Amino acid sequence: MGKILYTFAVALALAFLVGCGSDTGTVSGTKDGANKGAAGKKLRLAYVTNNASDFWTIARAGCEKACTELGNVDLAFRMPPENSAALQKQILEDLLAKGIDGIAISPVDPAHQTDILNDVARQVLLITHDSDAADSNRACYVGTDNFAAGKQAGELLKQALPDGGKIMVFVGVLDAQNARDRYEGIKETIKGSKVEIIDCRTDDGDRVRAKSNVADSMTKYPDVSCLVGLWSYNGPAILRAVKDADKVGKVKIVCFDEEDETLKGVKDGAIYATVVQQPYEFGYQAIKLMAKVCGGDKSAIPANKLQIVPTLAINKANVDEFWANLKKLRGK
Repeated sequence: MGKILYTFAVALALAFLVGCGSDTGTVSGTKDGANKGAAGKKLRLAYVTNNASDFWTIARAGCEKACTELGNVDLAFRMPPENSAALQKQILEDLLAKGIDGIAISPVDPAHQTDILNDVARQVLLITHDSDAADSNRACYVGTDNFAAGKQAGELLKQALPDGGKIMVFVGVLDAQNARDRYEGIKETIKGSKVEIIDCRTDDGDRVRAKSNVADSMTKYPDVSCLVGLWSYNGPAILRAVKDADKVGKVKIVCFDEEDETLKGVKDGAIYATVVQQPYEFGYQAIKLMAKVCGGDKSAIPANKLQIVPTLAINKANVDEFWANLKKLRGK
């Protein structure tokens, strides 16, 4: 329990602080970020998400806390309404046209976004967060070790199904690096156990389709023992479908992230556990890192170009403390 309290301790003062300037579409100027940091001029930094999930409101709080502490950063926080590489491309081009100094992005489809990411990296500082693009020329990745997070979920699955059982996996797209890594981590961990993956269904970020995928799967595979959601909205989608099918308690649920509906499901016992990331730290650390590098301190980038933020397993035993701290973080 102490670990969770420590994780959030620095964040609890957020409600008493005023955030830095955010996305107004007025970012302009030259791309001399290194000189700006040294001269005390405003840095123009951007944080680009991969969709409009509530997950990102926590990351935004972290960005704004970092900006407040730095005092010399204008923040452009861009949250596309859906998982779309095309929308992200438009956002990146707009930011470049407005003279941004550094960009942190969670790529939707890194394997097919390498060219645009490399083009951005040639012009400004580029880091990835949440979902990496290791084959691109990004300077650093800030976020979860998603393979390790998948292994953590795999351990939870073995705990939830001590006698084994069949599971179905659900996610927006498997092209995203975070989805692939989580899935591979799960498969690696349950190898040799009696836990068996039937299939993985994708929904392209469509929450209605996410729920229907679950409903269809329970109909097609009535002997499924556990349903696994890899992205933040998949947990609530699974929970709703399970409730509609009157199978709460009969089918276990293991998922990711900390949407309120997910945490309530954990508290009520309808969800066995969720693996939570620390999106606040994604935002906070990404802005701090970009500010240092733009200020000329390239030593801030780790040698392996990975700045890992650990995950936590939340179950019925620790959900109350975690949720209370999360509400303080959100200012609720």
